[in-house]
Amino acid sequence: MNTAGDTQAHDKRFLDAALRLARKHQGLTGTNPSVACLLVKDLGHGPVVVGSAVTALGGRPHAEPPALDEAGVHAKNATAYVTLEPCAHHGKTPPCAQTLIDAGISRIVTAIADPDERVNGKGHQMMADAGIEICQIDGGAAARRVMAGYLAARSEKRPFVTLKLAITPDGIIGSRNRGNMKISCTASNRQTHLSRARHDAILVGSGTAIADDPNLTCRLPGMETRSPLRVVLDLKARLTREHQLISQAIQFPTLIAGSADAPAEWQAMLRMSGVQFLACETQDGQVALPELLDDLYARGIQSVMVEGGAAVAKSFLDEDLVDEIIVHVGGDPEYPETDICAVKSPLSMQNLPANFELCQTLQFGVDQSLRLQRKKN
Repeated sequence: MNTAGDTQAHDKRFLDAALRLARKHQGLTGTNPSVACLLVKDLGHGPVVVGSAVTALGGRPHAEPPALDEAGVHAKNATAYVTLEPCAHHGKTPPCAQTLIDAGISRIVTAIADPDERVNGKGHQMMADAGIEICQIDGGAAARRVMAGYLAARSEKRPFVTLKLAITPDGIIGSRNRGNMKISCTASNRQTHLSRARHDAILVGSGTAIADDPNLTCRLPGMETRSPLRVVLDLKARLTREHQLISQAIQFPTLIAGSADAPAEWQAMLRMSGVQFLACETQDGQVALPELLDDLYARGIQSVMVEGGAAVAKSFLDEDLVDEIIVHVGGDPEYPETDICAVKSPLSMQNLPANFELCQTLQFGVDQSLRLQRKKN
């Protein structure tokens, strides 16, 4: 017979497994969050997973129906581990809360309540009214990271913004006379590609786009199709067909945020190259970032990774628009030829933003990686 301690241990184990599964489609489910559902039942030798699923690519179907289909008759009296409170509103399909009720589950364990006003406790209440035991466990940082974009979109009506920087130990981010200065090791670069795959969009300024000529794709083997939307701030219409961000736009979706007064022939070149053009608002000669995030949110973008350069990073920090910072500190970086050539990062190991707290330190090869989160008010 299971004790309360056994039940708590099983709950944590299976909910953690569901959160790991939810990361599988992170950044690939449109405006819906990537949610995982595990159905667990004791078939005589302890609890085992009898059905599992994650929100499908594009956002439909949700995780619960296919998990129930896989479980079949074993769904009755099973425990459902779902990373987000099941939906309670009717669309073209019944709400997932009702689907779980109809399948006869006896208990549900969730990591986060859904802040969507159409749900927000209604899913839990619907199941409780049907006699299902409700157990909501604080999924902690792991749950909030998986659904960061969705939670930000629902609570702040803008995308979740991750600022990623690669710096030398003394806070240098690049060189003025050399593009693509090597700072990070191979292991750190792979982590950057993984982070790209988990975001809806990646953003750089035109200075970085011209100096480094990056392609800003996910180049991990088997994950090439998970490259996010590439967004470039280019008020002065500087990018040309020679740059990879333009020449690859047919293959990898690209959006240029520029001036409504940009030359007509330049805008025509972008369209012919497959680039989306967004006429954005400006302030003091710069892209108005809050309005840009509003525009991206209106396009269904829920998470943005800001990857360069120093001026763009500083602007996002100054506007208080950054939710998370990832800093890779190179253990064996290249350096500019002279101090005059050095481009300083807006933050360094000795000068971390006061409104952020360090929540994780990892070692990738010779590099140290810091993850900081905005402090809660």
